[in-house]
Amino acid sequence: MRTILFLASAAILCAQGETYIRTHYTKYEYRIPMRDGKRLFTSVYIPKDQSQKWPMLMNRTPYSVSPYGVDLYKTDLGPNKALARDKYIFVYQDVRGRNMSEGEFVNMTPHRAAKNAATDIDESSDTYDSIDWLVKKVPNNNGKVCTYGISYPGFYTAAGMINAHPAHVCASPQAPITDWFTGDDFHRNGALYLPHAFNFLAGFGKPRPEPVPPPKNTPRFEHGTPDGYKFFLQLGPLFNANERYFKNTVAFWNEMMKHDTYDEFWQSRNLRPHLKAIKPAVMTVGGWFDAENLYGALQVFGNVAKQSPSTTNLLVMGPWRHGQWSRDDGTHLGYIKFDAKTSVDYAKNIETPFFAHYLKGKGDGKIPKVQVFETGTNQWRSFESWPPAESKERSIYLHPNGKLTFDAPRETAASDDFISDPAKPVPSQSDISIGMTREHMVDDQRFASSRTDVLTFQTDVLDEDLTIAGPILNSLFVSTTGTDADWIVKVIDVFPDALPTPDYDGSKPEKRAPPMAGFQMLVRGEVFRGKFRNSFSKPEPFQPGATTKVEYGMNDIFHTFRRGHRLMIQIQSSWFPLVDRNPQKFMPINEARETDFQKATHRVYRQANAASRVIVRVLK
Repeated sequence: MRTILFLASAAILCAQGETYIRTHYTKYEYRIPMRDGKRLFTSVYIPKDQSQKWPMLMNRTPYSVSPYGVDLYKTDLGPNKALARDKYIFVYQDVRGRNMSEGEFVNMTPHRAAKNAATDIDESSDTYDSIDWLVKKVPNNNGKVCTYGISYPGFYTAAGMINAHPAHVCASPQAPITDWFTGDDFHRNGALYLPHAFNFLAGFGKPRPEPVPPPKNTPRFEHGTPDGYKFFLQLGPLFNANERYFKNTVAFWNEMMKHDTYDEFWQSRNLRPHLKAIKPAVMTVGGWFDAENLYGALQVFGNVAKQSPSTTNLLVMGPWRHGQWSRDDGTHLGYIKFDAKTSVDYAKNIETPFFAHYLKGKGDGKIPKVQVFETGTNQWRSFESWPPAESKERSIYLHPNGKLTFDAPRETAASDDFISDPAKPVPSQSDISIGMTREHMVDDQRFASSRTDVLTFQTDVLDEDLTIAGPILNSLFVSTTGTDADWIVKVIDVFPDALPTPDYDGSKPEKRAPPMAGFQMLVRGEVFRGKFRNSFSKPEPFQPGATTKVEYGMNDIFHTFRRGHRLMIQIQSSWFPLVDRNPQKFMPINEARETDFQKATHRVYRQANAASRVIVRVLK
């Protein structure tokens, strides 16, 4: 999770540049008082054009509003490059307790539904107080504010639209965080996303005792090797991270280690139940291949739809990694091409018109409720609901000899098994990388298909297109010789064997493109920590050898498996170092020692009374 106010590609609409910003905007810096007396550092860029009053676009961030000083200007303003030329008042704010803002920083600030005193503050109240001050104090504003932000700033956008100020007319939470235990960033269904949490908190988690600008050159954690698989395997049990490296300097890492179930600590940081009676118009944006906050984008849209049905609630999903729509032109991800400049299309045709309508009254406001990019066929499509109302539920079943069909099995006793060894976990990628690669969610899975601890099933060659649109439910019947186990299911698009190898586009100039013939493109993959199968708050051991149902959802997809391709399912019990190792012994994994990690035999059943299946929504 990183700030996405990086310099975007010049391909995304028109470049701004510091000279343009200085020529057309005047920068001001304020310390805005909150209701409890703490002051939040805020940079404001106001158009020099005084011919009319301008609306505000506001970004609240835990990263930095840099540069600091009224004579130092950003080189770009707003979420895309066209907006500075369209003239808005751009507001950037260090959130409470970060960088130059006063107060105590609390990760994923819990929402307070009841505020009975000035000290009862949260991100909703801080956003309200900031907007109230801005519309009263900032010169030449038209009294309308829209908030936006990607990743952690997306959380502040979503949290800030609760109990909104009357001037807060729209919000665009983009890749927002909603729940750090069940689906965003650091955990997936209770399993720790190890390199992501470790690498991020090694820098971001360090304390800031008083308001100071961030250091210009923050030193990165030195792993001593480019090989994440090697580093994290040699790290051993999780407790070694603090003992060897963090030395109690990363408070939130220690908090995570204390809270290894979905207890009050995590539940209080779950934003979803509070997305009620939302007044601003909302446009949630996410990427189908966002390894960090795809979950959050879908959850914000879905929960606003359920709990605030009268709200204007829009969804945009593109074929992007985390924040890619703001970083490059969106033509490809890894070796997968999308046949269009999808980020440019989004900025020009979706994002800019949204802000223009709600802040300036431009356009007729007839914006499609759902605008989503269909991968496989590589086209934008619009719907009135998500998942599309016309999609139908179908089940894909496991069969002998690695077959996968829509027909339920008839066998009375049938299964496949494999040995899972925590000392030799299944790699999460074939590349050498110290962390979670940007393109891993579309990576070639051929390396995993050859592993004996990965079960692989695939359909026959498809004789017509198969479009899956919506969430996926994995319904597995399993057993294990241990007392705990992780279950990973991957949905894969297998390309035809006779494809030519195209010239590579140079996004990885140091590497040759793999042959795309037979390429096994990961479309969706998800882990579930088995002990949480009945409750994230009250884990339960497996009874060795007993057939047990493990059922869990995966994030939505919108992908067409083209005629001539195959659909593949892989099932495994480790995915390293992306997911921390399960000792396969029922216990708090954060307390595990080397001797607790043990081999186990896992079995997946595919018989009539225990038919493991993957449930999808098919769009005709």
